[in-house]
Amino acid sequence: MKKIIFTEKAPAPIGPYNQAVLVGNTLYTSGQIAINPENGELVLDNIEAETKQVMENMKAVLEAASMTFENVFKTTIFISDMNDFAKINAVYGSYFNEKTAPARETVQVACLPKNVNVEISMMAIR
Repeated sequence: MKKIIFTEKAPAPIGPYNQAVLVGNTLYTSGQIAINPENGELVLDNIEAETKQVMENMKAVLEAASMTFENVFKTTIFISDMNDFAKINAVYGSYFNEKTAPARETVQVACLPKNVNVEISMMAIR
C-alpha cells in the first residue's frame, strides 16, 4: 500500500504528482527544483543558492517521511549545464556523509521545469 507524503515546508506540486510516495519502507521522491516554499519564488541568484534550495526542499520532504539524508540510497541529478557540475556537487555533497553517500547519476538535459538549472530526486529506505 502506498502513502502520500506532503509537507508545506517544501513546494507544493505544480502538476498531477505528489512530493513523495512511501511504499512499505521505501520512499520515492519527485524531483525538487529551487522554489522557496515560503513565497513560491524561484531561487536563481546563483547555482550554489539554487542547489541549496533544492536540497533544503528535499530535506523537508525526507523529514515529512521521518527520514534524513542518511536514509537516501539513490539520487538523480538533472542539470541544464554540465559546466555547473562542480558547484552543484559541492553543495549536494555537503548534505551527505561521503562514506555512506547514496548511488547517483547526473544527467545534462535540454530544459527543466520553469527553466531552472538543477532538479534532484531521491529514493530512501527506513
